[in-house]
Amino acid sequence: MQGRIHSLESFGTVDGPGTRFVVFVQGCPMRCAYCHNPDTWPMDGGTLMEPEEIFEQYRRNAAFYTKGGITVTGGEPLMQVDFLIDLFTIAKKENVHTCIDSSGIAFKPQNTEWIKKLDHLMTLTDLVMLDIKHIDPEKHKELTAQPNDGILAFAAYLNEKQVDMWIRHVVVPGITDDDKYLFDLGYFIGQFQNLKALDVLPYHTMGETKYQKLGMEYKLAGVPAMDKNKVVEKKKVILDGIRKRRGEAEPAV
Repeated sequence: MQGRIHSLESFGTVDGPGTRFVVFVQGCPMRCAYCHNPDTWPMDGGTLMEPEEIFEQYRRNAAFYTKGGITVTGGEPLMQVDFLIDLFTIAKKENVHTCIDSSGIAFKPQNTEWIKKLDHLMTLTDLVMLDIKHIDPEKHKELTAQPNDGILAFAAYLNEKQVDMWIRHVVVPGITDDDKYLFDLGYFIGQFQNLKALDVLPYHTMGETKYQKLGMEYKLAGVPAMDKNKVVEKKKVILDGIRKRRGEAEPAV
């Protein structure tokens, strides 16, 4: 099964544990206002590549990935489940750590045939990095033009399947930095036993130039970059929500 690929990166350091070979797939239904790769949105773009062809490029620098592995990001990887199954089947035969960086938007529990494929893929997946853009349903639609109910259901699915999960959340001034929503996010993810890490990322404006080159409107024009020092405070709010949820789950003495 060929994959529709946007690009490949040989030495990724922010795409999971260790140094990683990163596959950027083409195609995504999300329209995140701060997306810095809008060129990955079209479903019919990119280059068709075979899983073995891609993994051969991993093998060329395998010595550098001993504490890392392979990560598929995008675009939205779960739009190409059949391709991921084939790629990760090769990876697991060679004992390579596998990671998917996903928004969860493709998760459709009512599609039973697709879920069967996803169940298979999860047996080949060591880690899912799940990007939750906004915990509030309406705010999420404003930010991404998509609902978040399936995304939150995907987090619960990963917990059920006992697949390790890292949560990623971008803090945007005036949009995702409200302490109420940050606490609510923490309270939501605090219920999951498979939660292994929380990455709270500061919004930056580096993607704005790309929009200009592509002749696209940048919806967050004028929004300043997030102060990195304030991100530490915002992460503490999410952690408070996690602790609150987990404290409630502890049995009474």
